[in-house]
Amino acid sequence: MAYIDYYKVLGLDKSASADDVKKAYRKLARKYHPDMNPNDAESHRKFQEINEANEVLSDPEKRKKYDEYGENWKHAEEFEQARKQQGQPGGRAWSSGGGFQGFGDFSGGFYAGDGDGYSDFFESLFGSRRGSNRRTARFRGQDYHAELHLALRDAAQTHKQTLSVNRKNLRITIPAGVSDGQTIKLKGQGGPGMEGGPAGDLLITFVIPEDPAFKRVGDDLYVNVPLNLYIAVLGGDLTVDTLDGKVKLKVKPETQNGTKVRLKGKGFPVYKKENQAGDLIVTLNIQLPTGLTDKQKHLFEELSKS
Repeated sequence: MAYIDYYKVLGLDKSASADDVKKAYRKLARKYHPDMNPNDAESHRKFQEINEANEVLSDPEKRKKYDEYGENWKHAEEFEQARKQQGQPGGRAWSSGGGFQGFGDFSGGFYAGDGDGYSDFFESLFGSRRGSNRRTARFRGQDYHAELHLALRDAAQTHKQTLSVNRKNLRITIPAGVSDGQTIKLKGQGGPGMEGGPAGDLLITFVIPEDPAFKRVGDDLYVNVPLNLYIAVLGGDLTVDTLDGKVKLKVKPETQNGTKVRLKGKGFPVYKKENQAGDLIVTLNIQLPTGLTDKQKHLFEELSKS
């Protein structure tokens, strides 16, 4: 397995902060996302590397192991255990035979030659290649990470989408009610395992930008609706847009500016709870009339004297 420098993949050095890692990942993920490069195999490969790098460097514990053991950070405990069993110093391992080319420094990954001179240390981790009955270590595949951008209105409906992950198309169902920043796991859709180990998982994080009309707070939605002065004074019907259509709202006479009206069950769907939704809170903003005629101005003058 060739060594991959995750810092180099994200364009960072080892002194990069957690915020630096996050910013670099988001920038590169957008650039190389398969949806933006549907027929570009090199971009797909690059996108996979970016996800791998982010998974490790964004997690403090994983990053610490990676800084010490390189690409083999997942097996840090196994390396240490095997090292102690062999009585070898930490950080490096070597072969007692001439055919095996040895391990370099763990921070640079490990490489094996084609000869039969494998050390006991190597065999204790990966099994013998000389026909012995030792068990071969099985390692779980890499988890993949992806971002899926959804409009608020799309997130409010259960629907299907096709994702391109590692040159493979996946048809998934997105339940209504997902939240910005929420992550779902698709088991076994990550990288392949080693030596018969299980595949990793695919973790999808939803990115839902702000809607121009509705503001979401939990499962409730907030919206500002203009109200003309005449309906505010005399009362009447007002048509209000919701996520699933228009509704009529009864406005009471002498309604004040900024009045809030709660429409039960007209908010955002509750995640994985069928036929349940939050509320829609409507704020009524009175609009003053413009372009008044002389007669209309006179009527307002008379009203002001009463």
